[in-house]
Amino acid sequence: MMANKSYIGLLVLILLMTSQYCAAKETLVANIDEFNDAIKKVQPGDHIILKNGEWNNAQLVVIGQGLQDSPITIEAETSGEVIFTGDSHLKMAGQFIVVKGLWFKNGYTSEKAVLSFRKNSKEFAIHSRITECAVTNYNPTVKTQKYNYIGLWGKNNQVDRNYFKGKTNNGPVLVVWLKGESHIDNNHIIEYNHFAGRPPLGTNGGETIRIGTSQTSLSSSRTLVRNNTFQKCNGEVEIISNKSCDNIFRNNLFLESEGVLTLRHGNRALVEGNVFIGNQKPKTGGIRVINAGHIIRNNLMIGLAGSGFRSPIVVMNAVPNSPLNRYHQVNNVDIQNNTIIDSSPIQLCAGKDDERSLAPINTIFANNIISNSNGGKIAEVFDSLKGFTFSNNYIDTNNTFDQNGFSPIDMKWDLVNQSLLVPSLSNGAKLKATKVSDNAPSIDITGSKRNVLIAGAYNLANKTLPEALTMQVGPQTWKPIVEPLKVILSDQVIEVEPGISTLREAIKKAPSGATLKLKAGEYTLEKGIKITGHITITGIDSVKKPILKIKSGLEKTPNYIFRVTEGNILKLNNLELTGYNTTPIKYAIVSPDKGETLPYSLSIKSCYIHDFKNQNGGSIFKAYKGTIADTISISNSRLENSFRGLNLASEKDDLGKFNAKILVIDNTVFKNIEDWALNYYRGGNESIDAGKLIVNHCIFSNIANKEKGKILRTKGISNVSIQNSVFENSIKIKQPIHLSGTKNTINNCLLFDVGTMKISDGATSKDIYYKNPKWEDKNNFKPSAKSPLIKNADATKQIGLNFKLKK
Repeated sequence: MMANKSYIGLLVLILLMTSQYCAAKETLVANIDEFNDAIKKVQPGDHIILKNGEWNNAQLVVIGQGLQDSPITIEAETSGEVIFTGDSHLKMAGQFIVVKGLWFKNGYTSEKAVLSFRKNSKEFAIHSRITECAVTNYNPTVKTQKYNYIGLWGKNNQVDRNYFKGKTNNGPVLVVWLKGESHIDNNHIIEYNHFAGRPPLGTNGGETIRIGTSQTSLSSSRTLVRNNTFQKCNGEVEIISNKSCDNIFRNNLFLESEGVLTLRHGNRALVEGNVFIGNQKPKTGGIRVINAGHIIRNNLMIGLAGSGFRSPIVVMNAVPNSPLNRYHQVNNVDIQNNTIIDSSPIQLCAGKDDERSLAPINTIFANNIISNSNGGKIAEVFDSLKGFTFSNNYIDTNNTFDQNGFSPIDMKWDLVNQSLLVPSLSNGAKLKATKVSDNAPSIDITGSKRNVLIAGAYNLANKTLPEALTMQVGPQTWKPIVEPLKVILSDQVIEVEPGISTLREAIKKAPSGATLKLKAGEYTLEKGIKITGHITITGIDSVKKPILKIKSGLEKTPNYIFRVTEGNILKLNNLELTGYNTTPIKYAIVSPDKGETLPYSLSIKSCYIHDFKNQNGGSIFKAYKGTIADTISISNSRLENSFRGLNLASEKDDLGKFNAKILVIDNTVFKNIEDWALNYYRGGNESIDAGKLIVNHCIFSNIANKEKGKILRTKGISNVSIQNSVFENSIKIKQPIHLSGTKNTINNCLLFDVGTMKISDGATSKDIYYKNPKWEDKNNFKPSAKSPLIKNADATKQIGLNFKLKK
């Protein structure tokens, strides 16, 4: 009787399940209200189909309980033709949910992610999937606003065959979160995605993938990242930032991406079978190693031109008793069977300084090949190598590396079946690897044994992605075509007469790309001018420069003459800008007033800028917090009689941010500046590229003339080059310049009555003269015939100005 009841109960269960399968249905919805109605009734196996077209400000919340064999599917009527714009996003919670074929394009989100595997902190997704989707140019108006394209929560979720491009704001493209037990040991899979075209962010937070955070870095994620392509992912030094334990990075392609796969925190990562192709692009790198228990094997690196922390392989020094957010010691790491071809030197014990003083220990470096046709250096070593075991490494280059375990050989490369690069000796013998330790891998062929179609990988002269690989990643049923934003520039030339507000009115009407030509005379402004396009303003008369000034006696005096707005370019040629006023004008030129998405550029040539004496933080140029210039260039100009010179020091949070990528000052005079001539600042200890400063043939006279004064403040800026310049007449200063870091240099300069400079942490100085410059014309800084500034007939090597510079 009991058996009969059990049979009946089983039959009822089967019938119920069958009825559910039979009830599975497709529902076409045309707007958010119809979607919300449909999702309330969704059952396992149901398909909610979004009607083709634009979904503006659509905020989808998917909650449902699918089954393994009958998931709930949210998909486009036609993949790629359901386009989300405005403030749109999608959240999902439940299990066995599939989102397919959606395109989030040219919009933004007010949430923490465009596509999120959770609704809130208590409701999240498991066994769910986002596939065949795209998120492109989905950015806020303020680039400091932080969010991700994908937020991965829960467990056993999958992100595959998607396309991501054009993220410009703060925050990684994809983040795996480990906050709470429900998200640890998650076993997520990220595969066959195409990550493309992320421009430099200029600060931390520009990763393409981050797995975990510093706080959760000792928890296991067990995320698998495989078969993805990372193309021109240039957001920051960390393309992938591993910040958790037990993750696998396998068979990914990194093409012309300015950064490295970084094992930043966490232990026991496996990095194998990845291909890094740089095509000699600057800043392209490979793998950076921190923490313990990692295996790095069978990776192929070709044409990587990055240096420092962007080198092909970087093994870091560590911080004693390191907190979670700094650098733990490299320990018990195997780096084996990797191949590096025509690339920059590897870095061993990288980052050594007073803080990072612990060299790696128990680290095996074996069975690797380094082959350079250009004869470049093999390795750069910054600390003791006692913690390394080197064996069976081969070098095919004209350079040497004086270290046991590296053998010079004459190698050739065989392309087997047009798919596999196999190294061998010139006499035809195979290179044999040996087993180094019980837990170390042992394979038959030394070097990279990657079985993936890279037809002619070593000969990528055309610098394009191999077609076989582009076919494998991203959506397979449709192809996102992302058109770049077109900027149509005018070649119109507009002549402007002197007068009150004539220049401001002309600029308001000028198309982007126009050139405004100013006659000699005074151009008086009642309001500051905002530059909202690509504008050139030039004086016609090179002897009598047009004078730009703010009208005196205004009820509200403007703070600036020019403001360059987001993404725009201002070029000033042959002009005079004066801050002289009954109420001293604060700035000649300022950046955007807040963090925005696109960088701007500024060029100042043959200009005379003076008398910006406002003591309340005034300066000739001011960059605001959260803004970044692509390039600021000042040449053949004279900046004087002002409170401060160039202020690029608004990022005080010490998060690695800075206000300009490149700053070039050439053949320019700074004179009678009460505070510093330049303050170019980057705070924090993170390993991002931190700006570039070039100073050449400049004069700095009577600058910051006080005991603790500094003529040039360049704290944290990693690339500083000062050449052929004069620092004089600031007799109270003890230390006018402090250069720190291996890429900080000063060469062929003269210092007189300005104290002595400080050089530290690998910075270099050469040909520094502490002598009287002996001026013939002191006002215009023309040297006399007996001046030590005149060295030879080559004007480019002379110290000081290249020619007589007049006001």
